[in-house]
Amino acid sequence: MSDVSSVIDDLGRESEELDRLVAESGEDGWALDTPAEGWTIAHQIAHLAWTDRAALLAVTDPEAFATEVEKALASPGTWVDEAAREEAGRPPAELLARWREGRAALDRALRQAPRGARFPWYGPPMSTASMATARLMETWAHGLDVADALGVAPAPTARLRHIARLGFRTRDFSYAVHGLPAPADPFHVELLAPNGDVWTYGPEDAPQRVTGPALDFCLLVTQRAHRADLALRAEGPDADHWLDIAQAFAGPPGSGRPAKGASR
Repeated sequence: MSDVSSVIDDLGRESEELDRLVAESGEDGWALDTPAEGWTIAHQIAHLAWTDRAALLAVTDPEAFATEVEKALASPGTWVDEAAREEAGRPPAELLARWREGRAALDRALRQAPRGARFPWYGPPMSTASMATARLMETWAHGLDVADALGVAPAPTARLRHIARLGFRTRDFSYAVHGLPAPADPFHVELLAPNGDVWTYGPEDAPQRVTGPALDFCLLVTQRAHRADLALRAEGPDADHWLDIAQAFAGPPGSGRPAKGASR
């Protein structure tokens, strides 16, 4: 199985897991507040449905997608919330159906994409594997918010390897969105996977290092938990700074989540 097929398959599994969670929550569950301020479960699914359709446009109609980018540039601070709010107003059954239809169409488009293709996005252009990985990352992260609202604690899976790798590869992007130059030297990242394996990225002898649980690293780069609440260790000032600004998702710098016990 190719790496591209593997990540697309894992995107499908991540989506199906979240689908089951929201489908079983009942219509009232869609109105529950999630940790993202002002966002209910309906907003979370609406956002995924909207970004899946945006990804489908990027893969199948780059010119039409360019129009979507122009809309984002016109209101960079509000366009994500506005899109989620518009979609979240639909009845839950309709919203769920739209999400299912959109992700099925994206799955087909990604599998049919020509070898070596690259697609525009709100950040740097993406390969097929990178686009699927980004969608998996978003699905997992927003799925965590949904699970939190429902009082569910999903078990981490080996699918985190895709998100961890993306988090490592977006190091320089994290600096760029903050208007900062990226460190010249490479980093080494060593993570303990859910099954006890060790995932490593970057030169083994790099003096700037990050170590800790893979789950915690994924929570950090998706900004689903504050660094102070995670068991990640940085060696070197550059690695330490990176953990303060790490961001694996496209768009302007995220505000992240407050540390547990911090005032909101």
